Amino acid sequence: MTIPDFQTVMLPLLQLASDGKEHILREAGERLAIEFNLSEEEKSQLLPSGRQPIFYNRVSWAKVYLQQAGLLLSPRRGCFQISEKGQQVLANKPERINIKFLETFPEFVESRSSSKRERDKIAERETDDGDHATPEEKLEDAYQRIRNGLASEILNHIKGCSAQFFERLVVELLVKMGYGGSRKEAGQAIGRSGDEGIDGIIYD
Repeated sequence: MTIPDFQTVMLPLLQLASDGKEHILREAGERLAIEFNLSEEEKSQLLPSGRQPIFYNRVSWAKVYLQQAGLLLSPRRGCFQISEKGQQVLANKPERINIKFLETFPEFVESRSSSKRERDKIAERETDDGDHATPEEKLEDAYQRIRNGLASEILNHIKGCSAQFFERLVVELLVKMGYGGSRKEAGQAIGRSGDEGIDGIIYD
């Protein structure tokens, strides 16, 4: 099974809290991972930053959104508890809880924007049920796109440079990776134009 998006996690997370007890978010994530039948590989799959597993990031954001709508309470850091409003929602047996559903709660709309213009932008961008990314995932995706674009631009620039420049660049890169010590002492490019190879010396 693929890792569920954070909107898919919302209803199961609220149902998990239906006992009215205080729950630790990390433990709730473990229980939901079992419910979604996630493999160890899927549970350990990280965000591009490598700082947090994707699934637990999505559980955390599902909790944040439910809390913004007043369906969950946060009695203390890292914990959550269902509210009376959350119990009422479950009593109506919803088939799915997502951002569009949460926007029926005024407190959610208020927490998401401070003006009508901002609310319109959020509605256009986030009410679509096909939008599955958490805010953190969106930021990391934007960062990766900028980084990939920059890398492509740099490569294109390098391809337009002379062979001598490319050889010096390779030597500089090896030195920066720790081969040979300082730039002055470590290496030099010795290739000649038209020799169809990369030649250099790195001193150990």
